[in-house]
Amino acid sequence: MGDNDLYAVADFCLIPIGTANTSVAEEIAECQRILAQSGLKYKVPGYGTNIEGPWSKVSQAIHDCHAAVHGKGAQRIATDIRIGTRIDRDIPTGEGNGLKVKRVEEILQKDEA
Repeated sequence: MGDNDLYAVADFCLIPIGTANTSVAEEIAECQRILAQSGLKYKVPGYGTNIEGPWSKVSQAIHDCHAAVHGKGAQRIATDIRIGTRIDRDIPTGEGNGLKVKRVEEILQKDEA
């Protein structure tokens, strides 16, 4: 990661428009192939995809997903993207989403005590 490249934790939901099928499984599978090649940590929790790494690589991976899904015939794509960065502490590579989830779980465990 370059000195000016922020570590980004992102969630995006790619929505193909104008396909002949109401299912988006084929298009999402194509995007997952792209993400697997990117070397970035990602997870598909159901709706949307979590991805993290250097901002430039995260942005490039989302771009590459768009290009691949267009390549499968989608004439239009709408994508919702949320990206978070922080500079107040170091985030171990690949742990951004996991650390957020862990912190929430710790808070909820206090409720059970």
